Amino acid sequence: MFEACRIRAVTENDLDMLLHWRNHPDVRRYMFTQHEIGQIEHRNWFNKANLDESRHLLIVEEKMQAIGYVQFSQVAEGGIAHWGFYVHPDANKGTGYKLGSVAIKHAFVDLRLHKVCGQAIASNLASIAFHQRLGFVQEGVLRDQQRLGGNYNSLHCFGLLAKEWRDEKVEE
Repeated sequence: MFEACRIRAVTENDLDMLLHWRNHPDVRRYMFTQHEIGQIEHRNWFNKANLDESRHLLIVEEKMQAIGYVQFSQVAEGGIAHWGFYVHPDANKGTGYKLGSVAIKHAFVDLRLHKVCGQAIASNLASIAFHQRLGFVQEGVLRDQQRLGGNYNSLHCFGLLAKEWRDEKVEE
């Protein structure tokens, strides 16, 4: 469906771009850590995450241009992983769906995961709708789970099984 898109591992050459995206107010406001991240903190995160074999740090590209970042973490025996993502802050409408579709295909085809889990802050209605559009099922709400800016926020928890994703592909 998105033949012009590909997914690849994050490299050191991507770090400045990712830091710029991650610190953009439109991205940062929906993150669990909302402070502006500095170069040292960012580099330390990358060095630690890059050594962790249970994490996959990925860039999604369209026509050789980076359009977003995806991470699958806690890839455990049995193939259950959490994901996180953000698109280029100035991306065109529809870019998020491309990123999500390419990333989920990678998760189930290339990484051979059994399940991908996601969370969205309750006020992030776009992320909630995004998960649902990709076929995720809401599995619960963690009430007042995340403290952001002095306020407690609930988290919506989502899951997508490989079988559900494959069944959806057959229907298309």
